[in-house]
Amino acid sequence: MDPQRYPRLSRVAVPADLRQFPEAELPAVAEELRAYLIEQVSQSGGHFGAGLGVIELTVALHYLYDTPTDRLVWDVGHQCYPHKILTGRRDRIHTVKQKGGIAPFPKRDESEYDSFGVGHSSTSISAALGMAIANQRKGDPRRVVAVIGDGAMTAGMAYEALNHAGGMEPEPDLLVILNDNRMSISENVGGLTKMLGRLSGSRTLNALREGGKKLLGDKNRPAARFMRRWEEHWKGMFVPSTLFEEMGFHYTGPIDGHDLPALVSTLKTLKGLKGPQLLHVITTKGKGYDLAEGDQIEYHAVGPFDPNVGVVKKAGPARPTYTQVFGDWLCDMAATDERLLGITPAMREGSGLVRFSREYPDRYFDVAIAEQHAVTLAAGMACEGMKPVVAIYSTFLQRGYDQLIHDVALQQLDVLFAIDRGGVVGPDGATHAGSFDLSYLRCVPDMVVMAPADEDECRKLLSTGFRHPGPAAVRYPRGTGPGVAVQPGLDTLPIGKAQLRRRGGRIALLAFGAPVAAAEQVGRELGLTVANMRFVKPLDRELVLDLARSHEGLVTVEDNVVAGGAGSGVAELLAAEGLSVPVLHLGLPDAWQEHASRDQLLAEAGVDADGIRRAVLARWPGLERAAANA
Repeated sequence: MDPQRYPRLSRVAVPADLRQFPEAELPAVAEELRAYLIEQVSQSGGHFGAGLGVIELTVALHYLYDTPTDRLVWDVGHQCYPHKILTGRRDRIHTVKQKGGIAPFPKRDESEYDSFGVGHSSTSISAALGMAIANQRKGDPRRVVAVIGDGAMTAGMAYEALNHAGGMEPEPDLLVILNDNRMSISENVGGLTKMLGRLSGSRTLNALREGGKKLLGDKNRPAARFMRRWEEHWKGMFVPSTLFEEMGFHYTGPIDGHDLPALVSTLKTLKGLKGPQLLHVITTKGKGYDLAEGDQIEYHAVGPFDPNVGVVKKAGPARPTYTQVFGDWLCDMAATDERLLGITPAMREGSGLVRFSREYPDRYFDVAIAEQHAVTLAAGMACEGMKPVVAIYSTFLQRGYDQLIHDVALQQLDVLFAIDRGGVVGPDGATHAGSFDLSYLRCVPDMVVMAPADEDECRKLLSTGFRHPGPAAVRYPRGTGPGVAVQPGLDTLPIGKAQLRRRGGRIALLAFGAPVAAAEQVGRELGLTVANMRFVKPLDRELVLDLARSHEGLVTVEDNVVAGGAGSGVAELLAAEGLSVPVLHLGLPDAWQEHASRDQLLAEAGVDADGIRRAVLARWPGLERAAANA
């Protein structure tokens, strides 16, 4: 770090250094922090707008609270880049998302200042409440603060935690800061967002409340209870506080989250108060970088860019991504079937629903960060004859798993799950990996589970799942496929039927989904049979048994954990038939894969062509000689 450009920030290695500055210098520290974040993320890429929006809040919290003894929980986690810069990772922030670099989200084993890992969202209040309860039982006076924002307050789990905390006796000492920037990745949706948009404040009322508490004493006295009820209803006419007050939180705000002196003053007051407190701050996502303020969706996360120019849109890839294939299919199928309804839990851009939301706005439903609701909403639609399509990331579907089982599959309802980011995802790390969906879907009765090998097959399997009268899932990876041209029709494929890509000798490779292309390459090199399995459930029973009886061994290949995955289904079938043919299972490891590029992680797991070849030759070493002779 250049001390000439950053004379104050260069002196802050850890928050204790920040606390040495006089309070009057904090705005200057914040400006240097903002400039440094812009400089670093423009070089490395990463989450951008959310961090710019919490610069002042981050400085104020680390200045007033004794971190890491006091606990800060950041939610959503992509707000944490300024926090990481102030907590010993300043000189490594440029490595974010890279293999061996720092994580893009809070990570407990990365720093003692990361008190809780937050890769998804809306978990902070529950975690912070758990910390506060534990500290209370130990008689530990440390403070606990949850910073929840960027859309995270739209999830039901946040309200479950608020409801619990506000009704506890004795009251937990907990501060929840609602960072209200009216955005998540896209614009926030729902009634809560409209309520929080009413920006009226009453500092006088807060002063009256604190004075009244001292005057009336015991909060259980009739006079104190009456005054508390009167305050809630009076205040509800002016500020969006009634909900939080009714849940048992003392509400303060809203205040300007970029007014650092006001933030420090308010936090000083709240730090001395007992019981559950909620501070409502208004911020601007992308604050301090005009282009990010003007296009908050584009600048949510960025690749490297010139900060003087901004993000320059590049020409799209020569071939469409799987996400684009899905988005085009959704619009095309909607044109033929008016029963189709599209649902997303706050991932319009990521899941490819932008075009659909514009062309079919009355059939598009963004339910906010509420995966459980998204799944059961689809179930209710299906009950009345609609054909809902839930577009969701693999890692986020985990949050709606009970609803998938209980509300959709158990009732055999006609819902299609379009599961994006299946398998290895890459730079976002273990929290966003789609490594488990084949395992957790395969065990659900009545589910049809499909994994396309290429772009055209993805479109066909989406049509297959949509026209199947029951629950179905099509699981596809992030990014582009092998480059197979997508046919414009809406053709289907026979359910449970695989495709024999090549007939070879001795060993058969049974590949599921994305690894088919790598398996086919190895099959050509070594003269092996290769099957594109297409269906994880139901398996092509006839083909699997035929290959098992006609080959010396089978190799299953999948972009999913081996434990309980597609290969396990093959092994179970062979065992049930009493066939003892050797089977080698290749897939993702029984371990957490950290952030790196998708290609790096596939190579690390041995699911690329080189890894498949090495594993097959290690198990059957004579194959290489036979292939050379051939």
